[in-house]
Amino acid sequence: MPSRLSRQMDPFPELQLPESRVLIIITGGTICMRRSDDGLIPAKGFLRAALAPRPSFNDNSYQDPLEIVTDDKGTRKAVQSLRTPISAYDRRVRYSVLEFDELLDSSSIDAAGWDQIARTIYRNYQLFDGFVVLHGTDSLAYTCSALSFMLQNLGKPVILTGSQAPMMELQNDAQDNLLSSLIIAGHFMIPEVCLFFNFKLFRGNRTTKVSAEDFDAFASPNLRPLAQISSLRTNVQWNLVYRPTTVHPFSIQTKLDTSHVACLRIFPGMKPEMVDAVLRLEGLKGLILETFGAGNTPGGPDSAMTQILAAAVKRGIVIVNVTQCLSGSVSPLYAPGTVLGRAGVVFGQDLTSEAALTKLAYLLALPESTPEEVAKRMCISLRGELTETTRTHFEHPKNGSLTPELSSLTALGYSIQAGDLQGARDIIRGEPRWLLNDADYNLSTPVHLAATGRNVDILKDFLEQGASVHLRNREGHTPLYLAAHAGLAGHVQILTDAGAHLHSDEMAAARLHAESGGDAAVWATAGVSGAAAG
Repeated sequence: MPSRLSRQMDPFPELQLPESRVLIIITGGTICMRRSDDGLIPAKGFLRAALAPRPSFNDNSYQDPLEIVTDDKGTRKAVQSLRTPISAYDRRVRYSVLEFDELLDSSSIDAAGWDQIARTIYRNYQLFDGFVVLHGTDSLAYTCSALSFMLQNLGKPVILTGSQAPMMELQNDAQDNLLSSLIIAGHFMIPEVCLFFNFKLFRGNRTTKVSAEDFDAFASPNLRPLAQISSLRTNVQWNLVYRPTTVHPFSIQTKLDTSHVACLRIFPGMKPEMVDAVLRLEGLKGLILETFGAGNTPGGPDSAMTQILAAAVKRGIVIVNVTQCLSGSVSPLYAPGTVLGRAGVVFGQDLTSEAALTKLAYLLALPESTPEEVAKRMCISLRGELTETTRTHFEHPKNGSLTPELSSLTALGYSIQAGDLQGARDIIRGEPRWLLNDADYNLSTPVHLAATGRNVDILKDFLEQGASVHLRNREGHTPLYLAAHAGLAGHVQILTDAGAHLHSDEMAAARLHAESGGDAAVWATAGVSGAAAG
């Protein structure tokens, strides 16, 4: 996946880059519907009927089938693949489609459906470079938010999209939404759960649906888009991209049972007994309270409403205060909001209702969670879902000058070569979200260089700052392959701890090296099965 800098530095633009592999997961929704006597209904056979006939999705080259994993036992199935024409970034995207057995209208999605999507991504995580999920629009923001929490230590793009009109209709928004999602997932290492709609890529847990009819159906009121599509290119705001900063492999948390949480909207003249009735529902563990403005409700500190909320908090129910407004934040700015805070109600800051509800369900589903711990973590950004006002954001100058970029990248390379950890830290201190995933003429990132560097602590430091382990250089090699090829056991272990795996295109060469004199134990740690015995 090329970076903005490497494209400008590339002295060999005629050399085609390794093709990316993307899995399209179809859950249902308007995008794959067709006409019937009873109106529009979800229909199977989307790849053959909707994608194969379209030149933008199919370069008509013969493609071998791709394998997908279909169950938790690891059962593999060969399915048809297609390939896009070469993009403006000198890369083709090869993809396959996995359709759910039962295609759903998005109004029918629930926690079981979220589990199914998460498990599908988890099973196929090592086989693909990115994932696109087709989904109905009505509950799309909820699913995006839920998946952002369920997919833990995500290192690859997961982009959800849909459409207001079916792909098979003459006039539709489906083709642009799907093609753009496919291109972004196959070209840009944005390790987030995102929502793409109407030429804009949003952080999924920041979105809400704002129109039932317009093609511009989604908005992200408190965070500008991560990327936008223009007539010439995809403009990614790399300084906004969120990355995991812990050295742990990709995993999933399932069973976000939303039956234990509720959402209640405050209105003028609302009777406190109504709130009390909801808070006394059997099995309720959490409540999202949609309040006025910056977090206000009727009544004062001794009002019946406040007393009911305080009593529920004492019973162990987590109550989170979010604003009814489309944009803005809940804070202790006004007295009524402060009163709720003193009663134990959590300030939801600028969380959307969708993100607040799914985050609360996620935290309650974690093993050994307590109301106190859940309440504390609701105020902390886990996946970039809220704005922590104390955080300082750094942004690279937009003057277009290449000198600072080139100087920093070159200096960082020398520090890695010298094993100078402090020197490397000094260079990236002001711009960690930009420099660590950039690349040289060979598309080698700082992680590629550190993977064979003399100081393993530099590699660990890069990973702890959010650097990607999945980017491949011009030869198609991951940092893990380079570390294993160099026989660096410590480097390989840290990379695998961070979720690195060999790309499927590397496996044949990796087995050959493991069987012909390479360090079999190191290759086994890197994921070459049977290597240790060789």
